[in-house]
Amino acid sequence: MSDRKPLMPKATAVWLVENTSLSFEQIAEFCGLHVLEVKGIADGDVAQGIKGLDPITSNQLTREEIATAEKDASHKLRLAEAKVQIPETTTKKGPRYTPVSRRHDRPNAVLWLLRNHPELKTSQLMRLVGTTKPTIAQIKDRTHWNSANLVPQDPVTLGLCSQTDLDTEVKKAAKRIEREQREARREAIKAGTLLPTEETTGPLGSDDEFRPTAEIVQPRDVETREETPAEEEARMFAKLKEMKSAEPQDEDEDDESGDEAGGDDIEAEDGAADEAEAGDDAGVDESETEDDSERA
Repeated sequence: MSDRKPLMPKATAVWLVENTSLSFEQIAEFCGLHVLEVKGIADGDVAQGIKGLDPITSNQLTREEIATAEKDASHKLRLAEAKVQIPETTTKKGPRYTPVSRRHDRPNAVLWLLRNHPELKTSQLMRLVGTTKPTIAQIKDRTHWNSANLVPQDPVTLGLCSQTDLDTEVKKAAKRIEREQREARREAIKAGTLLPTEETTGPLGSDDEFRPTAEIVQPRDVETREETPAEEEARMFAKLKEMKSAEPQDEDEDDESGDEAGGDDIEAEDGAADEAEAGDDAGVDESETEDDSERA
């Protein structure tokens, strides 16, 4: 059976039930309906008031195809090839419609998503709940006019979105975070920065090829070689030369210290002579003052 479906499935099913002897399974598979729904059409419980559409006049089926299917119950009806190829029109998906009775529950659903799934982006919250970006920002910043009375509630329970849609958005967010972490590891390795201890000491994951490994290099053993007699003799002569060159330096230092000591003695003698001369001058002055007093 072709992937294409008839233009008006229920109207086509009504015509096939009324005008052909096809089985319910054949009609249901051709029109994309459930078998019980086709039985309901035959019983008059479903599609009441719907006028049947002839698929032959609308060039969807041929009489030969219907006759073949009536003879063989296992034959599957196929749509006739269209004479004119009509391009498929893709309708742009607009914002999710929220019933008026449920619109006051959207802030509660946003608060629940922010607390239980903080990895979701603002655009994902807008798709799930059908709210606006300013409203989400106000709930995040707690500047919403009714923030004091908001209570976190599951949007699936409120009927704002399905569990399938919520799981799909959560999986997308998890993949995005994993991709960002992988890119951050690659950039960190290229930049040569240190990784956190949780990543370097934790168990290896799927990104082993991007994780740097450190290799512990053992020190090399130094080979000890015995000294030959010639080398030992040369070493002893070198030590003797060093000792001989050090002795004249010691003598020079002793001479310098002796000269300094002699200079100090000379300076001390000169100081004593100066003090003696000063004492004689003082005695002369005292005798002169005594003579002056006697004359007076």
